[in-house]
Amino acid sequence: MKLVISGEAREIDGVENVAQLVASLGGDMRFCSVALNGEFVPRGDYEKTKVGESDDIEIVTPFPGG
Repeated sequence: MKLVISGEAREIDGVENVAQLVASLGGDMRFCSVALNGEFVPRGDYEKTKVGESDDIEIVTPFPGG
């Protein structure tokens, strides 16, 4: 499916929810924040929050050192 991830159009297949998406991108769910179509997704909801065609997803991870 086509998604916009952190402002970049990407083709991602085999993911149904935010947790799977973060894992497929090599992210660590313990240390990232996600917004789906402009709405913050609580970490406890990653498994049950579905992603769909053309969703706009922002993934923010901490940057070491400041």
